[in-house]
Amino acid sequence: MKLIIARHGETDWNVNEVFRGRLDIELNETGRQQAELMAGYLSGTKLSAVYSSPLKRALETARSVAARQGLEAITAPELIDMDFGDWQGLAISTVRDKYPGFFDRWLEQPHHLKVPGGESLLDVRERALALVNRVTSQDNGDVLLVSHRVVGKVLICALLGLDDSHFWNIKLDTCGLTTFDFENGRFIITGHNDTSFLRPLQKAPLADF
Repeated sequence: MKLIIARHGETDWNVNEVFRGRLDIELNETGRQQAELMAGYLSGTKLSAVYSSPLKRALETARSVAARQGLEAITAPELIDMDFGDWQGLAISTVRDKYPGFFDRWLEQPHHLKVPGGESLLDVRERALALVNRVTSQDNGDVLLVSHRVVGKVLICALLGLDDSHFWNIKLDTCGLTTFDFENGRFIITGHNDTSFLRPLQKAPLADF
């Protein structure tokens, strides 16, 4: 089977570099166009299931893909964005000023940080991997997981056998696709952060945020 990890489409808070977390932000117009382009791109791959974070930005992205496949997107709480606690709704510049020690650790040692009032990367890894283990034990077809930047990066590290200290070595753009073949109990990466289908938008990728 193939396991495809997708990040949702663009939101205004991605553009303005505001921490999103569990706040339910919708796609902007570019994000909706990205989701439709992703759906068209994946229409040549027969998916057996599409799983999504319950947040609107992911679910709308997932539904665009699922509709082309004649499927219903399955809501998976394990794919919800990292709980950024006290940082949710704050611009990156505000967090840098109000929480300088925590923010420095986020940039330098993200695997050692538990966000004030929120989660750690280990929390994210454990719940996301639980879903992957369930999906790979139950489904023999190709599966799409639509989630968020942090969840996707943590999952990619985990499936490659890397710990969360490698978080910043991975980039996952809005609607970026990372594909793994699952063979004999092993995940083999065959493509990473594929956004080739977004070229018609003629829009440069955003920063890793």
